[in-house]
Amino acid sequence: MDGPPKTARPTLWLSLLPLAVLLALLIFNVALFGDDATAGPNQIAILLAAMFAGLIGRFVLKLEYRAFEARAIKSIVLAMEAVLILLIVGALIGTWLIGGIVPTMVYYGIKLISPSVFLLVACLVCSVVSLAIGSSWSTMGTVGVALLGIGTALAFPPPLVCGAIISGAYFGDKMSPLSDTTNLAPAVAGTDLFTHIRHMFYTTIPAYTLTIIIFTTIGLFFSVGEYDPHKADEIVNAIQAQFNVQPYLLLVPAAVILLVAWRVPAIPALVVGAILGAVAALVFQPAQFAGAAWTARYMRVVEVAWGGFELSTGNDIVDTLLSGGGMMGMVSTVLLILMAMLFGGVMEATGMLPRIAEAILHLVRGAGSLITATIASCVLVNLTASEQYLSIVIAGRMFRGAYERHRLEPRNLSRALEDGGTVTSVLVPWNTCGAFASGVLGVATLAYLPFCFFNLLCPVVAVTMASLGLAIKRLPEA
Repeated sequence: MDGPPKTARPTLWLSLLPLAVLLALLIFNVALFGDDATAGPNQIAILLAAMFAGLIGRFVLKLEYRAFEARAIKSIVLAMEAVLILLIVGALIGTWLIGGIVPTMVYYGIKLISPSVFLLVACLVCSVVSLAIGSSWSTMGTVGVALLGIGTALAFPPPLVCGAIISGAYFGDKMSPLSDTTNLAPAVAGTDLFTHIRHMFYTTIPAYTLTIIIFTTIGLFFSVGEYDPHKADEIVNAIQAQFNVQPYLLLVPAAVILLVAWRVPAIPALVVGAILGAVAALVFQPAQFAGAAWTARYMRVVEVAWGGFELSTGNDIVDTLLSGGGMMGMVSTVLLILMAMLFGGVMEATGMLPRIAEAILHLVRGAGSLITATIASCVLVNLTASEQYLSIVIAGRMFRGAYERHRLEPRNLSRALEDGGTVTSVLVPWNTCGAFASGVLGVATLAYLPFCFFNLLCPVVAVTMASLGLAIKRLPEA
């Protein structure tokens, strides 16, 4: 009897073909649609690339369709937590806007922060908050939103402000013992948490120091002739006219930060934050309801949590600054994540992603090239599988044996996984992290990418040090 059809092993060039198709479609969409490419066209492009990869798997590699369909669905399931967090953050931003929380943060930020040090302060604040709670996503979705508003009011370009926010958020996420990626990397590599964190100092501190210097320098020079105090006063007065601005409203974001710091999972902590925002709106912002009955006020808050908040003051800057949020505002980002995970699942199930990673491993000739290959593989998985957790797990699983053969301590592997996987995920528009940051902050990933200095410098510093043979810990001879 004839057995089941034999499956072929994908060649490197065949494995690279879906990536070439994907990149070509994405570039074409950006050229045609500009910043609107992420609002539908790129989702279609990723779906078409996934279908193309599936056709190769079915008709060239002779795989059963159900095999890679199941793996693709499993890949999508991995992103469900990210999707839920994204939707809840949309509701949280909406209720924090109508509740006067974000306006209060913007108000005091404009009053207290000098434009010359704003970028530095934004980076440091996000660093401290993310270090305390271990979550770049929660930091960007709460404090980051307010800082973006302050920066816009101070005449800084939104992509530049996003760079400061994301740089700080990812420094804290990378170094916090509460962070999931900071715990995942040493677990995959086979070392302990605090050994891993101490070893990351060698690459993280130089990259962070350079980042601080860059933002300080930009702030000092950019503020000259750019900041209009009269326009800032107009924004402050418009906020006061529309909202009851009180310091006690800042207790709401403080409560969310404390919940996450106490190891309450992100989803319930953010739900509590959204509910507190709604309560703040109902109790402290009567002007937003124009004397309506309590049932109508409740309906208004629910509509904002679902569809977002829209402010109309006549001041275009304030209206743009303090409008947005809502679950529906996150739909295009959610679809981008789902399509990206579909593509990554098909690429892995057909063996094309492992084949590309294997080709990278063949280039390894020593400790420096091994660390460089690890970082490159993490970036590649972020580009293809579209998920930072997968970049850590896949690269860690693939290179762990190679580190043992080269007599390198596991801490070298865990650090490389973070230097390549954690920090670069937010730089990819179709990665879950890049899609989240873009959706929450309202700035296209490719627009803020050049200003995420920490995220760009980390892998560069790591590769440079590896090439020079610096900060590499070796196992003792047997």
